[in-house]
Amino acid sequence: MKKRDFLKKSAILASSTAVMPSIFLACKEEEKSESKKLPKLERLRTAHIGVGNMGGEDLRDISSHAKVDVVALCDVDANNLAAAKVLHPNAMTFTDYRLMLEEIKDEIDAVIVSTPDHTHAPASLMAMNFNKSVYCQKPLTHYVSEAREMNKIATEKGLITQMGIQVHSFYDYKLATLLIQSGIIGKVHTVRAWSPKNWGYDGPTPEGEDTIPETLDWNLWLGTSAQRPYKEGIYHPGNWRKLMDYGCGTLGDMGVHIFDTPYNALELDVPRTIKNECREPNGFGYPENNSVTYEFPGTAYTTETLKWIWSDGPGAPSSHEDLKLPNAEIATTTENEEDSLEDKMSLDSKIASEGQLPDQGAMFIGENGRLLLPHFMQLPKKIVDGQFVDISAEIAAVEQANNMGKPIRDYASEGPKHYHQFVDACLGKDECTAPFSYASKLTETILLGVIAGRFPNQTLHWDSENAEFAEDEANQYLSGDYRAF
Repeated sequence: MKKRDFLKKSAILASSTAVMPSIFLACKEEEKSESKKLPKLERLRTAHIGVGNMGGEDLRDISSHAKVDVVALCDVDANNLAAAKVLHPNAMTFTDYRLMLEEIKDEIDAVIVSTPDHTHAPASLMAMNFNKSVYCQKPLTHYVSEAREMNKIATEKGLITQMGIQVHSFYDYKLATLLIQSGIIGKVHTVRAWSPKNWGYDGPTPEGEDTIPETLDWNLWLGTSAQRPYKEGIYHPGNWRKLMDYGCGTLGDMGVHIFDTPYNALELDVPRTIKNECREPNGFGYPENNSVTYEFPGTAYTTETLKWIWSDGPGAPSSHEDLKLPNAEIATTTENEEDSLEDKMSLDSKIASEGQLPDQGAMFIGENGRLLLPHFMQLPKKIVDGQFVDISAEIAAVEQANNMGKPIRDYASEGPKHYHQFVDACLGKDECTAPFSYASKLTETILLGVIAGRFPNQTLHWDSENAEFAEDEANQYLSGDYRAF
């Protein structure tokens, strides 16, 4: 296919639920109406979209599986591409993922999407419409409409899918899920979760433009987002999470990880109401501090309704009785991005003895006590009547009943598990625990909180069945206009 003809196929196609270039959505009618039976594979041939930073980690851990062949690498940054090529010299290289998928669709089995958030859905949807299994980094999408579309296509086609929330496969999170579901604190009525990370931006919109580096294809980096002049140090490679056009703020970064275990353990759906207490929107960056309150319909593991309070940014979380630990007032640790994993684990191990909240984590508040789950690689801790309670017997029973073994406190060996689960599922030897059927609902929940940040201190009412807010002015943020690029 000639490039000009291919780009013609990328013309914008408008619909009532989303605006997506037709190349991402177009597929034969017979493909829409029946699930695809995936071929039985002896090895998995992968193509990687985004191979710098987190994409480099994804590439490393996917390719560490003995039955993976890395066929293609794609990145808009030539430096990232060159570094990945050194590690996989036999892989083909591309700058435009659309051209890559069109050209080698018959030579690959799965696609790994590790781009900034705004490109997750466009790249994943195109791959899925070519009947490729997809591993996509979190949060699954940038818009609610995209999350629903990705789940729909994956389900219709019977594809293997996994969202990149690696800690979902870690021992402590599986343990906490099983403990909650065993009734260790009774039915849960409230969850509080927090992170002091600051993936927000309260400053002014940058003015002017800088020279685009020769190694960066700025048009392809922008992808379907609106045209914007390049500014050094603002977008690529690191700060896009802070900005409305490309990321989803702290809630969309750490929130996905920290929400995951309570969301999974309590078998939640999507919330009924959402309220974000934050500053007024500035149209460019997300607020640096957010306090989001969700109300969920009840489940078998909760009371009639569940309240969920998320807080992020400097100083989070604020003091509250729900978070008070034995023998101490609330004192949060200070995050240092330079701390080693060993330092963080050592710091978190002081929780019980010094009464400090972990830097990041979640607290389940139930009828019969509270369960603290630090983030990450620390055992959950039960609190009753202001005292820590020994739950070693309950932990041992859960470990034995579920063949869990003992925890491994080593991220380097634990990290690849989630990736290898995806590979093994593609090979017919396992099942994914964070498929798009699950990840799309978790992402939708996260994104509803992000949207609420555009309407500070206002309660929004979500109609899940019709995928719309009662407050019509909020519905414009459920999808976005895709730029033809």
